[in-house]
Amino acid sequence: MPAPIPLGFRGTHGVVRILLWHGYLLGGTGSNVYTRSLARAWQQLGHEVVVFCQDPEPERFDLGGAQVVRPPIGKLLPVFVLDHYRDLQARKLQDMSWDERDHFVQANARALRENLPADLVFANHLLLGGPVAAAVGNVRHAVKAHGSELEFSMRGNEPLCTWARETLADASAIYAGSSHTRRVIEQVVGPGRYLERVRVVAPGVDVHRFVPAQRGRALQALLEQARADGPNPPDAHDERLPDEGNSVRFASFFSDSAAAPTVVYFGKLSREKGVHLLLDALTRWSGSAPRPRSVIVGFGPARAELEQQAAEAGLQTLFTGPLEHRHLAQLLPLADVAVTPSIFPEAFGMVAAEAACCGVPVLVANHSGLADIADGLRQTYPEAYRDLASFTPDDAADLAAKLEAILSLPSTERARIGAAARKAATDRWSWERVAARILSHIDR
Repeated sequence: MPAPIPLGFRGTHGVVRILLWHGYLLGGTGSNVYTRSLARAWQQLGHEVVVFCQDPEPERFDLGGAQVVRPPIGKLLPVFVLDHYRDLQARKLQDMSWDERDHFVQANARALRENLPADLVFANHLLLGGPVAAAVGNVRHAVKAHGSELEFSMRGNEPLCTWARETLADASAIYAGSSHTRRVIEQVVGPGRYLERVRVVAPGVDVHRFVPAQRGRALQALLEQARADGPNPPDAHDERLPDEGNSVRFASFFSDSAAAPTVVYFGKLSREKGVHLLLDALTRWSGSAPRPRSVIVGFGPARAELEQQAAEAGLQTLFTGPLEHRHLAQLLPLADVAVTPSIFPEAFGMVAAEAACCGVPVLVANHSGLADIADGLRQTYPEAYRDLASFTPDDAADLAAKLEAILSLPSTERARIGAAARKAATDRWSWERVAARILSHIDR
């Protein structure tokens, strides 16, 4: 393991009190997982963390003992992509009035001020994290860009970009998860002194939870986790919860140990995530080995379309709905390859790093923040297999060819690739390392 990275500043007796602001939930999507993982890592490093979010059931998640506050924002929630929220009305940030945006900012800033003193306010998303952190007042603050705000709300919207530049002026640091995101920040938000304080720190992976496992034990553990899921019947289906009956479907899907290899995708089910590309690649299968089966994990507006695509192509595909880390840590060791086929710029590739941590060969689209994942994998992969870390973006034929190349290898060689993937993840992307690196960049 790399040597610990020293903090850039320290609070009382070396303990830093951090107010960690996130305007959304704690489960499911990337920035939600980022928030809860960072809170847990800081707590485990001995710091004191208060998480501000809109999750109605934060007790479902392991935050390492961090306190949770739900600011009273009313019913309106500014978002970048429209999703369903149980007790909130989602509206795209760019479609809100300035008064509505200001109400949201001030309500969150009041909640943060009520929990001062603190050594640091750490806010997610340039908008609206930047305005919220700035509105707290005289306290050191940093802001994390996640990419969704840049691509879905800010790009081409000069009033929003001007607002971001103004509210980032006094931030001690602005974090980007990849060099690609750093370039996008400069391109979208525009020039300014704030760019001198942009730091690239990749997101992390829980290297203690995501570990290689023997397949039989992993399957039994997965079935146990699926049996523990609550009801989610079709007539009252919640797309943010696992599908009802997953335990039965998993048992059937994985019952034949000699069956075709398994390809896993997990993430949002939307067009830009490229799941249709993966299904297209499986349809094109021409190898001598059996065509792989696939497990598609996630929720989103494209699910019905993807299910239809898989059925019409005659693919053996299992859709599960969203799964939590407790499920994924058991599912991933059952995979022969994990694919991240996004056709849209990604800030990073957290799901790919999690799969790599389980010792699974990973195949990512070679663009944006995913290219950072591919570069990290190539540096640990055996030289003969370095071109199997990525495929040409938006190219189903190349994805199919790379899948065939990986799955045609002897199991011992695939195991070498998986071990190298695990080494890349643990050396580069552990949450403890990420959490320490973030604090090391904060101005004194």
